[in-house]
Amino acid sequence: MDLKRRGMIALLAAGSMAGGAVGATVISAASSSAATTTTTPAAPTNPGPRGQNGGRFVPNENPSHEKGESVQREAQENAGQVPTVP
Repeated sequence: MDLKRRGMIALLAAGSMAGGAVGATVISAASSSAATTTTTPAAPTNPGPRGQNGGRFVPNENPSHEKGESVQREAQENAGQVPTVP
């Protein structure tokens, strides 16, 4: 092998190792910062039906809703249960 070719091979090997080291550093830094980042969850804008009533069931007593209910459903609502029948 002549000196020029040997120099090129050494330069390519050194460049590959340097590129690998830089790539590993970037990937390591990105994954470690992602693992240690803490975020505070935003408060829900709409807490939902259970959040508004303290977790207890509140029946819908709207007259238009009531006339479409079955007797079984109304009995469950009156007992404070979440209706399981239509």
